[in-house]
Amino acid sequence: MKLAVRAILSLMLTLLSGLAGAQGADPGDDKTVIFTPGDPEMKMATAKALARLDEFLSLAEAPPSGADRFKLKVKVRDGNVTEHFWVIPFRRTETGFVGILANQPDEVKNVVLGQNIKFTRDDISDWGYTRDGRQIGSFTVCVMFKRMPKEEADYMRGKYGFDC
Repeated sequence: MKLAVRAILSLMLTLLSGLAGAQGADPGDDKTVIFTPGDPEMKMATAKALARLDEFLSLAEAPPSGADRFKLKVKVRDGNVTEHFWVIPFRRTETGFVGILANQPDEVKNVVLGQNIKFTRDDISDWGYTRDGRQIGSFTVCVMFKRMPKEEADYMRGKYGFDC
């Protein structure tokens, strides 16, 4: 598959221990799954996330009791390659957002793990947070589970509180 026609999504289920004080995070759980641009399931998951983005951003600004680990998934382009990363933590700015890249890049070379990056709403592809030990959002992760070996997906669902 040519790099020009592949999208890479990183699966980061918790915060990395070096970023924002994660508890029990395992960097080995960060997986990359390759999707072709326009993949119908991924498109639907992204559309679902974006339809509720304003609701998520409001919650992130005033978290309800038991809610934490708010994160955004952001696309980063490097030439003809697009890779999606979790950004944890993040904050709004006058022109968009800024946050820390929480995944190790596989294909793009213009960013590095732990880098502070600026992005706009148009770059966001997903969001998620934890509430009372269960994952809320992270719609693209649920699609990624379908493309992973069942045992691996079941392990991650259980370990990180996914209901998909």
